[in-house]
Amino acid sequence: PARMLVVPLGSTEPHGPHLPVSTDTAIAEAIASGQLAQRAAQCVLAPSLPFGASGEHQGFPGTLSIGSVVLAEVLIELVRSATESFPGVVFVNGHGGNHDALSAAVSRCVADGRRVLGWSPSVPAGGDLHAGRTETSVMSVIHPELVRAERVAPGATGALDVLLASMRRGGVRSVAASGVLGDPTGHSEQEGDRILAAWTRSLVLAFDTWCENAAQR
Repeated sequence: PARMLVVPLGSTEPHGPHLPVSTDTAIAEAIASGQLAQRAAQCVLAPSLPFGASGEHQGFPGTLSIGSVVLAEVLIELVRSATESFPGVVFVNGHGGNHDALSAAVSRCVADGRRVLGWSPSVPAGGDLHAGRTETSVMSVIHPELVRAERVAPGATGALDVLLASMRRGGVRSVAASGVLGDPTGHSEQEGDRILAAWTRSLVLAFDTWCENAAQR
């Protein structure tokens, strides 16, 4: 049977002084690869899209953002092209700032009669938003050589809803001078393994449900 195209969707933006600008893309690739390992007969992995909507990080050097409007159009055109060769497209999103563009693109493509799934990981219980313990733990599993442990330091550690509200008004720099939203000092490979496994299970479940719903139509 024809296989679905799986596209990791990331970003290029600073993740504090201890993680690379490719963090979100690397995490999306790891989750997608884990899903493919369990559904190899149904999927094929595409090259990653490493640029996203990262305007909230624009105050930090190294940010390369294409914005939500352009990102949505890129995703729509990519689906239009891909569905000439594949029965459907799965976007595995590693950056929260891509959510609006991904949602808009999926809605447009579905309305056009194309099969597309957009999936993003949820923040784990007790987790943090950006370059904190959550992402640092996951990166310590998938790319330990890129984690600069000697530069790990706490960032903004307030309540998530409060941080998000402030970020929407003034960007990440308004709440965290280092660009870190959370405290990465307690990161561990064990936690990274648990988080990555949970995210992969969630994606596999979403993929299976999506395929079953399509088969019932």
